[in-house]
Amino acid sequence: QVQLVESGGGLAQPGGSLRLSCAASGIIFRLNAMGWYRQAPGKQRELVAQIFITGNTNYANSVKGRFTISRDNAKNTVYLQMNNLKPEDTAVYYCNSYRSGSSTYWGQGTQVTVSS
Repeated sequence: QVQLVESGGGLAQPGGSLRLSCAASGIIFRLNAMGWYRQAPGKQRELVAQIFITGNTNYANSVKGRFTISRDNAKNTVYLQMNNLKPEDTAVYYCNSYRSGSSTYWGQGTQVTVSS
């Protein structure tokens, strides 16, 4: 049974930081690309950041220079360090795993709210 469990969400002030974690089980983690997506109320889910099995990364333009995605294959965990948070970063953040020829999996989501 595949599980992706996010943690680390919460309330932050503008300019503040949060670190999200996603612990994976039931997949061969090192063979999966991992990603973070977010969905704000009334909006479509959008890609925030991806990290591939090579360690290469990809970011949405809106978060470049502020967010950093990383992975620890020994801990089956992917992280999203979010700095200089803005109110428009408020959303539910979802962890995602992808492997060619296999299923795509999603976590349950964690709420991030940026407000003063």
